[in-house]
Amino acid sequence: MKLREGHIYFIIFLVLMGSYHGFAQISPGELAKVHTQLEGMTNCTKCHILGKKVSNQKCLDCHTELKARVVLKKGYHASSDIAGKECVTCHSDHHGLNFQIIRFVKEKFNHSLTGFNLTGAHAKKLCIDCHKPEFIKDQKIKKKKFTYLGLNTTCLTCHADYHQQTLSSNCTDCHVAEAFKPAKNFDHGKAKFQLAGKHQQVACVLCHKTGVQNGQKFQEFKGVRFDNCSSCHKDAHNGKFGTNCTQCHSEQSFSIIKGAQNFDHNKTDFILEGKHLKVTCNACHKTKLTNALKFGRCVDCHADYHKTQFEKQGVSPDCSQCHTVNGFNEFTFTIEQHNAGAFRLKGAHLATPCFACHKKEITRGDTNWHFREIGKRCVDCHTNIHQTIISDKFYPDAGCENCHNESKWNSIAFDHKTTSFELAGAHTKKTCRDCHFRKGSDGTVRQQFNGLPTRCAYCHNDMHANQFEQNGETDCSRCHDLVLFKPAAKFDHNKTLFPLDGRHKDVACIKCHKVKQEKDIAFVLYKIKEFKCENCHH
Repeated sequence: MKLREGHIYFIIFLVLMGSYHGFAQISPGELAKVHTQLEGMTNCTKCHILGKKVSNQKCLDCHTELKARVVLKKGYHASSDIAGKECVTCHSDHHGLNFQIIRFVKEKFNHSLTGFNLTGAHAKKLCIDCHKPEFIKDQKIKKKKFTYLGLNTTCLTCHADYHQQTLSSNCTDCHVAEAFKPAKNFDHGKAKFQLAGKHQQVACVLCHKTGVQNGQKFQEFKGVRFDNCSSCHKDAHNGKFGTNCTQCHSEQSFSIIKGAQNFDHNKTDFILEGKHLKVTCNACHKTKLTNALKFGRCVDCHADYHKTQFEKQGVSPDCSQCHTVNGFNEFTFTIEQHNAGAFRLKGAHLATPCFACHKKEITRGDTNWHFREIGKRCVDCHTNIHQTIISDKFYPDAGCENCHNESKWNSIAFDHKTTSFELAGAHTKKTCRDCHFRKGSDGTVRQQFNGLPTRCAYCHNDMHANQFEQNGETDCSRCHDLVLFKPAAKFDHNKTLFPLDGRHKDVACIKCHKVKQEKDIAFVLYKIKEFKCENCHH
């Protein structure tokens, strides 16, 4: 404690001296340009611990971008050669304004200590070729007049993306550091299109065309079509034998024929039509082409895709009863045939696509369509939004057809007379939702059918602000009927405490019954307490 007090008294003394020469006597020398903002005795402790040496921690607290690298144990300053050293070992100061704090022999610098080993063409580059502002993304680091920080080791940091994001951003998947061409790491055998036969001798540029894209030279590697031979080769047969050239030809040579290319299959008992035209010979002829095959039924060649769902007495119907040779996605199954089954299509169901009900399911890699036992009640396919909200008396067995029909869901055929509240007047024009679907304070819409109160005030706001309330309830029907709210057809002013006679009969209601405001509620005052002439006439 005494030592610290002594230092403090000494510094105070120097400050009181106030002369530059006094400061110069304790400062080792001017700071370098990059640290000139730290000149002055009041800034000493920004780098030095009072009475001690320069602090590594204080250096890193200022050089945050470098600290982040050290914390992550990345880069040159975290390498085995540098880690644990004091900053001043390499970066001392107070040697003058033009002193270079960062000094090293570039030609002897071991770049592998940075985490990026210079190999191939990289080893021939100058430092400034890579360490320049345009390659730095961090704006704070980019503003520095000079720095070796801010670069990452991905190729696209320094190199333009020649492939314009059509291939992997990891250039080393295909290229090596020695030279960009040829792409020594690329193996065409791992591509979707394997090179075989004559294709191995074809120059890359014949398939991968070079052109211009986005104003830059561009060679197409991804997206080159190879669906069939005609993607690259002209069909010498002009489509006469389909597009599957491999039925007869091989990649070894176009002149080597694998089968009898002039064979007319229509001369056999099985005429090739539709999809059969595109099937390779060996797909059906597993052994010799001359061996007889069964072809009386589709299942002679095709597996029962529906897995006996349509089987009757142990026999599945032939596929041709519903499908054609043009493809299994096309079918000839009619509505009349459907209506001969257990579920007749009516109303909106007539316009419903098959796949909406006959769902596709993938189980263990197999795709299955469901046709049997998929539901005969509405709730088997449709969400039961009413659940148990409607009593069984009006909703037996959750049968939607008790209220709805198949032609139009919004068309309701419910007899409200069967309830305790018969609809009359304006109520007959309301939809079910107007009364039975209510939005709560939290915005959630809730249904209520059972126990729904029949009081007017449950659905309608009391616009009279409880003026006509009796025994805690306002009976709107004393004045209004169910046809129109205005005028109040049942109201008779002559039955009130102030019968209308003489000129009063011609006075508009609003002249006497004024709008009143109470507690942010505006209402017409009908319950007038006094009927003195002077209350209205002045």
